[in-house]
Amino acid sequence: MSGFLYALLAALLAGVGARDAALVAQLGAAQGRRPALLLAALLAAAGSSALAAWLGGRLVGELAPAARALFAALALVLAGGEMVLLGPRPAPAEPTHSLGATVLVLLGQQITDAARFLVLALAVSTAAPLPAGLGGAVGSMAGLAVVWTAPGLVATTAARHARRLIGAGLLVLGLGLGLPNVLGLT
Repeated sequence: MSGFLYALLAALLAGVGARDAALVAQLGAAQGRRPALLLAALLAAAGSSALAAWLGGRLVGELAPAARALFAALALVLAGGEMVLLGPRPAPAEPTHSLGATVLVLLGQQITDAARFLVLALAVSTAAPLPAGLGGAVGSMAGLAVVWTAPGLVATTAARHARRLIGAGLLVLGLGLGLPNVLGLT
């Protein structure tokens, strides 16, 4: 159960100002808040979280406990780096009305976003991929539903600063957990 709650909170925090959230907000603002757009975004979040959890489940059986801790630290560093370095892109000049294309673009963004790295880290470190995947999906879906409802939240300066601050915290946490393992201090 703790994997579910941690993943839910991690996905909510990692979704602040995220690229997928910005795209959903941009498309919602350009096309109106179509329920089909929300459904497409929720489907993409569920699919990408399931993929991260599945990969985590595969890695649990392959990695020793010490290696799982190091892998989780690396995933935290990647999540933090993604949050600090990659921001939302400008709104597309001609946004597509194709829901299939929207799902594909969202999946492409989400496969390498901070929320999925955190789901992967939690799936591996807790050795409970199903709860971590479910929590990540619910947290991501909740965040996307919020920006679909209020698209202006993503484009604020406060969201950009919060995203970078959360990312820096993840970087520090990942380095703090991983460096002692790498240097052989554990």
